[in-house]
Amino acid sequence: MFTDRFLRYKRGVSLSPEERARLEASITEVRTIEPRKIVVRAGQDLNDSTLLIEGILSRYIDDRQGLRQLVAVHVPGDFVDLHAYPLKVLDHDVATMTAATVAIVPHAHLDAIIAECPQLARKLWFSTLIDAAIHRAWLFRLGRLDAMGRVAHFLCEINVRLVSAGLSDGHRFALGLTQTDLAEICGLTNIHVNRVLRQMREEGLCVFRSSLVEIPDPARLAARAQFDPSYLYIDDTPLPPATTEAVP
Repeated sequence: MFTDRFLRYKRGVSLSPEERARLEASITEVRTIEPRKIVVRAGQDLNDSTLLIEGILSRYIDDRQGLRQLVAVHVPGDFVDLHAYPLKVLDHDVATMTAATVAIVPHAHLDAIIAECPQLARKLWFSTLIDAAIHRAWLFRLGRLDAMGRVAHFLCEINVRLVSAGLSDGHRFALGLTQTDLAEICGLTNIHVNRVLRQMREEGLCVFRSSLVEIPDPARLAARAQFDPSYLYIDDTPLPPATTEAVP
């Protein structure tokens, strides 16, 4: 099913088989999109929303010089632009970062869900509130953490989110992002990110190489990042025991 990862392991919220079937039936199209392609443009009139099935998407804003600031990263299971349902336009662009598969849900079908399935509607609302919680954590990261803390915090967050999606074992996961992407996420220069990643590797905190991330001791990385995953509202999912082995 295309909706298998939506609200997976979310604390106190899960879809019943009937609700999942209803959401599945609301999908009218499944698209495969190449990497680095715009999915939704800011200001575009929207009549549908996008559920991410595979790949990584971002939301971003360009400054007057065309330099990009990433304001969100989405992983499989995220309803990327569900907030477009009431807003009808977005104030930012949405683009693929890797090859991606997305499901399209027309707003007319969401109208029917709101009218006929109030509990499912509440759960859709819950997913947008998690997006808001993640935005607040990103503000904290950019406003209060040093360069290493910012990178470490993002990697801790994405690790937990991918664990809940079944795409990380808690210590190792694929992440199709570049150092430039990390710079645009963390408000740093590419050169600064390169130095931070080298320092993290030398301190045995993390290795990010060839789109593969290895975290020997997630708890140690979380401590460096001041990372508390409670804002993600994810159930305690089993993680492999932490190790303090040095990262080569």
